[in-house]
Amino acid sequence: MDLVRHLYYFTVVAEELHFGHAAARLGMAQPPLSQRIKRLEEELGVRLFDRSGRQVRLTEPGRILLVEAREIVARVDRVRELMARAAGDGAASLRVGVPPDLGGAAIAALLAAFRDARPEVRPALTEMCTADQVRALAEGNLDGGLVRHPVTAPGLQFGPVLVQHPGVLLPEGDPLAAFSSVHLADLGTRHLVLFPRDGEPGLHEETLAECRRHGFVPAEVHQGQNPQFTLGLVLSGTAVAFGPRTEQPGVAWRPLVGDPLAWRVSAAWQRPGDALAEFCEVAARVLRENGGMVDDGVARTRRITPRPASGLLS
Repeated sequence: MDLVRHLYYFTVVAEELHFGHAAARLGMAQPPLSQRIKRLEEELGVRLFDRSGRQVRLTEPGRILLVEAREIVARVDRVRELMARAAGDGAASLRVGVPPDLGGAAIAALLAAFRDARPEVRPALTEMCTADQVRALAEGNLDGGLVRHPVTAPGLQFGPVLVQHPGVLLPEGDPLAAFSSVHLADLGTRHLVLFPRDGEPGLHEETLAECRRHGFVPAEVHQGQNPQFTLGLVLSGTAVAFGPRTEQPGVAWRPLVGDPLAWRVSAAWQRPGDALAEFCEVAARVLRENGGMVDDGVARTRRITPRPASGLLS
């Protein structure tokens, strides 16, 4: 049993005093979380929670363990940070998740801008969908990430939310390519290729709901995470797709009339920090300057406090 990880799960449940809320914060289903807490109780030989009534309460052993567990988890995080610095010749490491379709130009601009702002910190980027980022942030395997909204994770905090209004990618020979813009309803019952539901559950459902509301009901929805796979389906005439403006041989990009789709992106984190605050500001600036994204005037954001201070790029 990974005792440290189980202790971390325990601290989250102890803070929420609700297994459902704790599972959402950890980005996992409730049954596996309950099983892990039960296994921890069996390992320690005590009952940590009183589940007899409608409310979940800490037992006396649970209250004692909570103090120790928080200290153990914090010290393990500190050890990992020290080892990361040692491995990087003294440079602190910042582990950040980015969406798989964040383009090469955006990644290069992000790394260059952050290197200029914090040369002493070594960013380690990993391609991860939103669901995997939420889970990794909750488990302490990431320091921060760029996630797509809506996100259901009570334990996360978010930076400025940026919005992009995607257009539609059509095969060059599609009759709609003859028009300068396209209504969603014009797409009729064409097949659609969209990011996987498992990786982007909130935005996947939100996008399909907006399509239906505006009269586009795809005959079939293909799930594609790799941009090249998506492009291949469009080029073959199998499906249409949504995305930012692009220039690709054989593909026609057209804006959607009325901008019915809004893809929102922001930095996300669980434990704030000085370097993470800088990364949040740099990421927002890069996405504004390089991706044609703008601030979402509707969304409320909680800012990182240590420093004053997406569809995505192709």
